[in-house]
Amino acid sequence: MRYKLFFLIVVTGFYVSSCRFFSKYPGFKRAGHGIFYQLHSLGEDEIKANPGDYITVDLTYKTMMDSVFFNAHRKFQLTEPAFEGSVDECFGMLSEKESATFIISAVDFFEKTLQSSLPTFLQTSGKMKITVTMIDIQTETEYNKEKEAFLHWIEDFGEYEKVVLRQFIEEEKLPVELMASGIYFINLVPGTGKVVEPGDTITINYEGRFLNGKFFDSTIKRNQPFQFVYGTEWQVVKGLEDAIGLMKEGEKSLVILSSDLAFGNEGSSTGMIPPFTSLIFEVEILEVISPHEI
Repeated sequence: MRYKLFFLIVVTGFYVSSCRFFSKYPGFKRAGHGIFYQLHSLGEDEIKANPGDYITVDLTYKTMMDSVFFNAHRKFQLTEPAFEGSVDECFGMLSEKESATFIISAVDFFEKTLQSSLPTFLQTSGKMKITVTMIDIQTETEYNKEKEAFLHWIEDFGEYEKVVLRQFIEEEKLPVELMASGIYFINLVPGTGKVVEPGDTITINYEGRFLNGKFFDSTIKRNQPFQFVYGTEWQVVKGLEDAIGLMKEGEKSLVILSSDLAFGNEGSSTGMIPPFTSLIFEVEILEVISPHEI
């Protein structure tokens, strides 16, 4: 009897202690603060990204069933984690050339980090996966030196862009209307639904192209409409946000943006959009959901 009791205690103790080391998500380890991670590749050194550094990353957001709903290349300044378990903690775990998948709270990510509502397709699990590949880490000093040198090189491009944009509109004889915000706007299909208001969750399809007609992005080709809370920072470029605010549900419009309303004098973080580049967006408002309807 004593032997059986001793065996039961040992087995129970082993089980309890093992739970500290083994994750409830197969293949993932617990990193603390509710974050789980799976390392895919090791970096070339052990220097991790710190708050204040400028990092360049490839990002993929997925559901817990590995359905991808966002994929991008971004460069931004890493900030101090605003709360325990924030995505900033994930970035701080990686050094250059390292890649990992993290499981974090979807609610915290959307409501606290992005300050938007949780998409309906994530409400069941409350968790999401973020795959991060750390491409580059720059200190703030290194970043500012590089930026200063680059801006000096392209300082004359601004005036050139204005000439190119004016010539394009004149040559194409486009029936555009110059709005007070500075965007060029053409209504293609009138909308019959609700007017877009700040705080609304909207779903859109868009195609973006350069003045020469070459496409650089399309939710239609990806078969992946974009959903976000209108008025939330960093979701779309300024000019596109202004244009969407003029539209109704069901409406399709063509919008021409000068670089100061798009990606400015630095271009996109992906390098796909050069500095001082005017862009054309064709946008369709698929759905508008007011906050009280969610």
